[in-house]
Order: sequence, then structure tokens, then C-alpha cells
Amino acid sequence: MDQIDTEGFRANVGIIVCDARGLVLVGGRVGQDSWQFPQGGIQHNESPEQAMYRELREELGLHSHDVAVLGSTADWLRYHLPEKYLRRRMRPLCIGQKQRWFLLRLLAEDSSLRLDTTTTPEFDRWRWVDYWQPLREVIFFKREVYRQALQQLGPILFPDGMPPLPDRDANGESSG
Repeated sequence: MDQIDTEGFRANVGIIVCDARGLVLVGGRVGQDSWQFPQGGIQHNESPEQAMYRELREELGLHSHDVAVLGSTADWLRYHLPEKYLRRRMRPLCIGQKQRWFLLRLLAEDSSLRLDTTTTPEFDRWRWVDYWQPLREVIFFKREVYRQALQQLGPILFPDGMPPLPDRDANGESSG
């Protein structure tokens, strides 16, 4: 059972997996033309770190020994769901997600990635992309949380200076 707080935000983890080159992994959503980072709800009596490892296993087929945890966001990052995504008949009503983000380095070979470990996979394809590329490809209402997570965790991955944030995203909106 997912945890929804008194304000209506579902507790969730987001996972940024990087490789030795500083590229990040995005998954293509099953049956959709969209890409995103792995993410998922935190279950009752589960810590954010436990949820991260469970989601990593479910969505990418990876285990704790396949990755190194480089860091996580200090606080929850929140986004609101647009009206058309709200399930008004559900109780409690979920109006958005609050996410703790983790930055991981893949230690295993790419061949360790498996998208078919559950009966209902999230992704049907994956690829490595430049650090800021997910901002251009994620669904619009998650874009600001992605920007915040990447900005907070980037200095861990790029201690000598992060790649520049693109001036404009895919929708022509300012990135600054």
C-alpha cells in the first residue's frame, strides 16, 4: 500500500542511474513515446532507501551489488498532478508526488539491465543520455522536479563543474 500524506502527496522515490562517463539512464514507458527516470511509491513500513532498491530491482532488474549509491536529495521534491490525471474517486485523494531522489552509479555491465522482471513492466526500452537530456523528454508536469533533482545531485557526479543547463527545453520554456 502506497503512502499518501495528509496534504495528498504520494511518497515516492526517483532514481538517477549514471555510468562512468556521466551519462544517465532513462527508460521508455511501455506503450508510450515518453522517457523517464525509474521511480515508484514507498510502501508502508518501507524506508526511502528500501523502496529505491525494490524499484531498482522491479524496473531495471538490478540489485544492490550492481550499483553504488552516490547521494540523495536532502528533502522531498514535490510535483502536482494535472487535473486530468487526478483519480477523484480514490481515497485518500492523491494530488501529486513527493519524491526522495537517489543518484546511483552502475557498477555492473549494461547487460545486467532487465526490464522484464515483473508481470507489468514500466519500461520496454532504455538508453544512456546526456545529463540534462531527461528535462527535454519527461512529461511536462515532472520537469521542474527533474530539474531540481539534477541540480542538487549533479555536483556529486561532476565535482569539477556540471555541464551547462540548456537554455530552453523541448517546449521552448526557459530552463532558468
